[in-house]
Parts: sequence; C-alpha cells; structure tokens
Amino acid sequence: MAESVYKVIELVGTSTESWEKAASAAVERAAETLRDLRVAEVVEQDISINDGKVEFYRVKLKLSFRYEAAD
Repeated sequence: MAESVYKVIELVGTSTESWEKAASAAVERAAETLRDLRVAEVVEQDISINDGKVEFYRVKLKLSFRYEAAD
C-alpha cells in the first residue's frame, strides 16, 4: 500500500435542532466541494441562547480528506 497524505481543515456547522445535525450540516456541505472525506473529529460544542432559550447549536470539527498533488 502506498503512503497517503491527508489534509485537515476546521469547520463550524450550526443547527436549530441538535449538535448532531450541526455536525452533519458541516460534513455534508464540505462533501459538495471536497473528495475522499475520511474522519471528522468534534473539537467543540456550544449553543447560542436568546431570551433564555436555545437559538441554535454549534459544532466545531476537524475534517480530514486525502490530499492530492496537482498534476
């Protein structure tokens, strides 16, 4: 097996419903423009509160994908 190199980027996803949906939103959006996604690691979770109620959930994650050299 040949060696592989992966790039890691940091993304923030949001959702009005849950942290899981916030993470999914970030990964699904990244998948629209990046190929060969590998692993997403949640590094931070928080919520925005407005008038004593949760306004939205926010997840910061690190996402890795295979790095391809330019031809």
